[in-house]
Amino acid sequence: MEVTRIFDLLDWLKEKYNKEDILCSKHDGEWIKYSVDDYYDNSHNIAYGLMAMGLKKGDKIATISNNRPEWNFIDMGLAMCGIVHVPIYPTISADDYRYIFNHSEPKYIIVSDKQLYSKIKNIAEKFDFIKGIYTFNIVEGEKNWTEIYDIGKENKDRFKDELIKIKASIKADDLFTILYTSGTTGNPKGVMLSHNNLISNFKAHINIHSCGSEAKSISFLPISHIFERCINYHYQYKGISIYYAENLGTIVENMKEIKPDLFVTVPRVLEKAYDKIITIGKDLPFFKRQVFFASVSLANKFKLEGNNFIYRFLLKIADRLVFVKWREAFGGNVKVVVSGGAALQPRLARILWAAGIHVAEGYGLTETSPVISASNFVTNEVKFGTVGPIMPNLDVKLSEEGEILCKGPSVMLGYYKAPELTSEVIDNEGYFHTGDIGTFVDGKYLKITDRKKEIFKLNSGKYIAPQAIENKLKESFFIEQAMVVGENQKFASAIISPNFSFLHDWCAKYKIHYRDNDELITIPEVIARYQKEVNAINATLGQTEHIKRFRLVSEEWGPQTGELSPTLKLKRNVLMKRYAHIIKEIYEPPKKNKGFIPIIKNGIKIGVDNIKNIKLPKI
Repeated sequence: MEVTRIFDLLDWLKEKYNKEDILCSKHDGEWIKYSVDDYYDNSHNIAYGLMAMGLKKGDKIATISNNRPEWNFIDMGLAMCGIVHVPIYPTISADDYRYIFNHSEPKYIIVSDKQLYSKIKNIAEKFDFIKGIYTFNIVEGEKNWTEIYDIGKENKDRFKDELIKIKASIKADDLFTILYTSGTTGNPKGVMLSHNNLISNFKAHINIHSCGSEAKSISFLPISHIFERCINYHYQYKGISIYYAENLGTIVENMKEIKPDLFVTVPRVLEKAYDKIITIGKDLPFFKRQVFFASVSLANKFKLEGNNFIYRFLLKIADRLVFVKWREAFGGNVKVVVSGGAALQPRLARILWAAGIHVAEGYGLTETSPVISASNFVTNEVKFGTVGPIMPNLDVKLSEEGEILCKGPSVMLGYYKAPELTSEVIDNEGYFHTGDIGTFVDGKYLKITDRKKEIFKLNSGKYIAPQAIENKLKESFFIEQAMVVGENQKFASAIISPNFSFLHDWCAKYKIHYRDNDELITIPEVIARYQKEVNAINATLGQTEHIKRFRLVSEEWGPQTGELSPTLKLKRNVLMKRYAHIIKEIYEPPKKNKGFIPIIKNGIKIGVDNIKNIKLPKI
């Protein structure tokens, strides 16, 4: 048979890989395994249940959940009925939930647990088109997803023939899902993807590794994100068992239990794992510590090709003494790791390869379903610092500016309810303009060199729309201008130019003395007052958008001095260069005086008592 619609994967699995552990999750200390037959039956009963509830082809249902087998039952049930699935991140702000609900108009919402139910309930009640909320976990007094399943099981005979007709009516190019991704205006954009968008994409990258139905994978990136979701279908197409980690904090424990062959990740997870390994190394006895760091130093010299005999000999010794224990932290059986969502440090990739943990990069966007390029383990097309060769079914070229343009079957249908936005990014020839600047290394390896658009990613792969956050910051009377930074970093930060007129008045009121603005921005009470403002803004933002650190600067920004354009827009390149030393200081780990906040004055770091110990004047 051929897979042309996502739900065809169910028949594909039954025909080719009728295994007992296709989807697995851990509950109360025990791994619960669902067979292909379980997956098939549960998904069909969900479809019957949705039909019995009166849902029709073209309706929408939103899910807000962690990764779990039940999510797949819902996903496939919706797909078979022609109902559009709208998966949403569990960590976004209330404003974003309101916008997405209002924009997509889901008939029902399914959430994972009581905490999310409490967060969503008051928002959902404001919309008449939302008929109810279901939960995956049991929440006392609330509707559970099993009620849909039970209704479906009871009505199987009634709707069986009708479901066959609906499935037959669904075409490969029909709308399958809407995924909301951040825009430069701050409002999420609904990316419309068809069945063929996703299927053409995972079929293009199933051959980058040699793992088959004998393999196990571990899944921990949000399944609501296009990267993990497409890989989820990729695994199913190859019959690879999927074990869903309990949460990010249990990844190492879960890996040791299931011993996965492969997984996809974002750089931040690898960085945290590496940092933990290095921390352990620092605590070793003297001799073992010397061996440990000599091995790390050796690994940092690793090359994919051309390592001489002496190097390979030393690496084998390092492997037996040190690196074998690193691999045990990943379960001891990992053959393939693909990193995406943000740039992976070439140094980290080199060290992990030397340690026998083969990690390579891929690149793509939600609008391209998502993979545009990826390193290939089978053909040995891996090059550090690049995101691999282009997928074989895509036409990718660079514009005169170096912007990456992509054309092919995985390019989205468009933005939901926004044809004008669609026409801005897909040109008359069908090329999607990614907004990323790149170049080709050795004629085939894509390397991302810059970003044309202002939106950026943290190293967790989460998008940050800086302008929206900056606009919120500027709502404060204390803040005249702000620039949000954090490209490929762990968190977002801000450079703030105060509203000095207002700040001077506030200082006069509370008898805070200063010589000039340079001194003013180093005063502990002033720092604390701005922290209060930032905290208030953070409360309105999604978790990943929080401003974790900020620095005040003594300059006022304007068109005349070059920081702002004539239309008062930030000249980011100018500001990034001017404050490069401050940005570097923000993201450097503190070496001393952990109880102090580092403040920059004339490029010099000054220690200031922790703001928790500062008595803040009341307003």
